[in-house]
Amino acid sequence: MKYNDLIQLYFERTTALQNYWTLYVVIVGGLLAFASLRKQPAALTTLIVSILFGLFAYENLDAIKATATQRHATLAAIKQSDSGSTAAEIKPVRDLLEPTLNPASISSTQTTHLIGSHLTIVGLWVMGLRRLKSMAVNAIAAQPFP
Repeated sequence: MKYNDLIQLYFERTTALQNYWTLYVVIVGGLLAFASLRKQPAALTTLIVSILFGLFAYENLDAIKATATQRHATLAAIKQSDSGSTAAEIKPVRDLLEPTLNPASISSTQTTHLIGSHLTIVGLWVMGLRRLKSMAVNAIAAQPFP
C-alpha cells in the first residue's frame, strides 16, 4: 500500500471507532433518560434492561477493540512504510503528521468502556431503588396519624 492509502485507512478506522463510541454514549444516555422518567419502580424491567444493555455493551466493546486493533496495525504499517519510496513532497507532511498519531491503548479503551458500562447498570438500579424508597416514604406519609 502507498503511504497515502495507509493514512486514509488510519483515519477511516478512527472514524469507525468514533462512531462506535457515539453509539455507546447515545445508548447510555437513552437508558438513563428512560430510567429517570419512569414513574413506577419495576425490578423486572430494570433487570431486562440491564441484561440487554450488558449484551449491547459486550458487543460494542468487541467492535471497539477490533477497530482499535486495526488502527494500531495501520499505524505500525505507516511507521514501517518505506520512506525511500515516498516522494520528496510527502516527507515534510510525514514528519509533521506521524508524531501526532498517538491512539489510546486498547487496554485503556477497554477499561473506560467497562467502567462506563458498570456505572450505567449501577445507575439504572440506583434510580429504581430510589424510586421504590420514595414510594414507601409517600405511602407511610399518606397514612393517618393516630
